[in-house]
Amino acid sequence: MTRLSPKKQHQLVAHRLRLQLESQLGADLVLMAQTDMEDAALGVLRVPDLVVIDEEEAVAEGDAIDPRRAHLVIEIVSRSNPANDYEGKLRDYPAMGVPHYLIIDPRDGSAVHYWAPTRRTGEVTYDNRQHYLFGDTVTVAGWKIDTAGLPRYAAGGGL
Repeated sequence: MTRLSPKKQHQLVAHRLRLQLESQLGADLVLMAQTDMEDAALGVLRVPDLVVIDEEEAVAEGDAIDPRRAHLVIEIVSRSNPANDYEGKLRDYPAMGVPHYLIIDPRDGSAVHYWAPTRRTGEVTYDNRQHYLFGDTVTVAGWKIDTAGLPRYAAGGGL
């Protein structure tokens, strides 16, 4: 399967999110983009659009981020494969121990914050979720993300 690179509109949303978050992170946290995150025990490898981790994890041995050292994962929904963020990653991230998962969807101007991974009937799912619309301020683990400046995908493929 060929993996397509994120489109420029997708990357603009990531850039704007990054600008907001980096100014709020303490010296012991870093924001990484498009970096492998692997749970070897589960046999799951994901590449989040953005992930907040401890700086200690960023300099630790190995090429992939340990998902249990992540504080927040943000995915920006692509036009071509929205199920990847809403189904596959929504299944994998809580199982991997990611405490906060934020989906930003420029297709319809919405966001969903999932948190509190909990084991139920043999699988781990997020216990809580909150829906937002672009224009709202999302608070995740004390960080504030203003979605008002995030562009939506325009009909026909552009911004």
